[in-house]
Amino acid sequence: MTYKVAVVGASGFVGGELMRLISRHKHLELITVTANSNVGETVASVHDGLTKYEHMVFVETIKENLVGLDVIFLALPHTKSAEVAAWLPEDVLVLDCGADFRLESSVEFEKFYGTKHAGTWTYGMPELLVDADHKLREKLVGVKRMAVPGCNATAMTLAYAPLLATGVIESDDLVATLSVGTSGAGRNSAANEGNRMVLTSSYAYQVGGIHRHIPEVIQNLQRVSSKKVTLSFTPVLVPMFRGILAVNTAKLAPGITQQGIRNAFEKAYADETHIELLADGAFPNTIDVEMNNKVQIGFSIDEASARVVIISAIDNLVKGTAGAAIQSMNLALGMPENTGIEG
Repeated sequence: MTYKVAVVGASGFVGGELMRLISRHKHLELITVTANSNVGETVASVHDGLTKYEHMVFVETIKENLVGLDVIFLALPHTKSAEVAAWLPEDVLVLDCGADFRLESSVEFEKFYGTKHAGTWTYGMPELLVDADHKLREKLVGVKRMAVPGCNATAMTLAYAPLLATGVIESDDLVATLSVGTSGAGRNSAANEGNRMVLTSSYAYQVGGIHRHIPEVIQNLQRVSSKKVTLSFTPVLVPMFRGILAVNTAKLAPGITQQGIRNAFEKAYADETHIELLADGAFPNTIDVEMNNKVQIGFSIDEASARVVIISAIDNLVKGTAGAAIQSMNLALGMPENTGIEG
């Protein structure tokens, strides 16, 4: 079966990545690409390497251009998806790559996003533990509205969740510092408009517990933790285009060894196609996950501080967004989870 697809907000980095993955998916036919300022321009004028779609023209994001479709990906800025989603028929599968529908708490959403909460959709992270023995993928089959996780949230959640689920770390002092590529800031940001400082330097941003992915990560981890989760997260913009390298630390529970940490990860991820647990003493880097839907995880115990350090790496545009959307879409439509994202 072939599904007719649209990408809304297709001129951005996430939109371009979605088109790249759609072009490889044997069951998807891209029908419509919409944009804002690029309406009337061709795909080739904005995105390199999308030969299959280079002559397609961006159209306006209006209801009339989003009819007769089976799957719609929303690749819009945060708080913009809800308006478009309200136009769409209930029988169409809609996947929001923004943050509008990720959070369950309207209080937290309005605190971090400064606007009214539009509601909560099914969260599209198949590997996410919902308790010690079950994962979220079981809830994705047949779903018609899906919230794609945030990229930073993915890197942190998948590093911490198995350890909290098995009680090998404490929940009250999670500290994460993430090195993030400039594509995470968006096409029209200063980070991607020839800003010399960004190209030659690194700097922390949204410092002091104000980053919008914090409540999302806590929501994810609270599913498997019997105690309150606290997280200190600092993102650092670094001079690379794509990728996230996350340094995640936590206090060890008494008596936990390196093997105890490995056992927790292996219990959770031994059968996961898109999560690779590295050998002791090996740690991931972003080049090894570039352009694919993989998460790499390595870890070590800091004996002096009684903490574990978990290093996780993802491509923020693939496993962090577009690849995760395709993976969850496959499950929702009853296709093999790996379709179109095999390599």
